[in-house]
Amino acid sequence: MAIGTKELAPAELDTFEDERLLDELKKAKEELFNLRFQSATGQLESHGRIRAVKRDIARIYTVIRERELGIRATPVVVEAPAKAKKAATTKAKTTDAAAEPAADVDAETKEA
Repeated sequence: MAIGTKELAPAELDTFEDERLLDELKKAKEELFNLRFQSATGQLESHGRIRAVKRDIARIYTVIRERELGIRATPVVVEAPAKAKKAATTKAKTTDAAAEPAADVDAETKEA
């Protein structure tokens, strides 16, 4: 990639989730707006940056469209199964613990 942002290489974009791609697209569009504004007011120092940002935007749109068409695979989000299992177990324990005192109170009221 000769021109553009080094962090937005096509190989790098493949690893991004859809939400992150949209965030990067929004950032790039905002940067392009600011660069055009600077150009109009005569404050722009790097005219090549406009071209680079336009290419980044086109690259992101290409990846999004290829994912829609099934040409490019969407990265799979893998959650840590141990953490998810632990959280579910902890939640079940707290639910069971909350239910037990209520059962004890019901038993005491029936005895009295």
